[in-house]
Amino acid sequence: MANGSREKILRRIREALSVPASARHLKDARASEHPAQEWLPPVPASEADLIALFEKNSLDLKTEVRRCADIRAVAAELADLARENGWKSLGAHHFPLGEDAVSQLGLPVVFTDSPYETAALERCDAGVSGCECLVAQTGGILVTSASAGGRALSVLPPHHVVIASTSQLVGDLSDAFGVLRRNHGTPPAFATFITGPSRTGDIERILVLGAHGPKKLTVLLLQA
Repeated sequence: MANGSREKILRRIREALSVPASARHLKDARASEHPAQEWLPPVPASEADLIALFEKNSLDLKTEVRRCADIRAVAAELADLARENGWKSLGAHHFPLGEDAVSQLGLPVVFTDSPYETAALERCDAGVSGCECLVAQTGGILVTSASAGGRALSVLPPHHVVIASTSQLVGDLSDAFGVLRRNHGTPPAFATFITGPSRTGDIERILVLGAHGPKKLTVLLLQA
């Protein structure tokens, strides 16, 4: 960058920093425990409405949600997904909601909570994981290294399947961070919100799925 251009940028930064930021929301922010909730969409109170809102927002994000009446239905839906998509192998970790469903598939499994080769996980057709919670207000899924089998399981395979129960459904982001604090105290090294399959619209504003991660995202939602 030419020195003249650099100086112009720095001068504009200095000018911007010399003007105090607006404090028009400070009064409301101090008066409310969760001030952001005042500007975000409202969240319903009943479980049925929370589920419906999560499903609606998931659909908008191109996340597939399949309801499961019991743990046997979870295994059946996972088997259907494997058959429909022609899975040959998958990645997973050991967690209560997914343990039996994964073992019943009869497919080779790369378990990421045991020593594994990255190349083996890259060859997997799907990754099956748990999560911390589901967020009705955004259709997002909060995962951490502790709840989703490490950092790579939800990223490398082209199809990510999350198995969760309705008891993990929360209203908004403030509730989600509350879950994180209750479950871990100090947050794990890795935590992120997943909002649909990986996507980009950088090239000619054409939406492309699977650009930087899984092309498909499915939630198997167990009624609990």
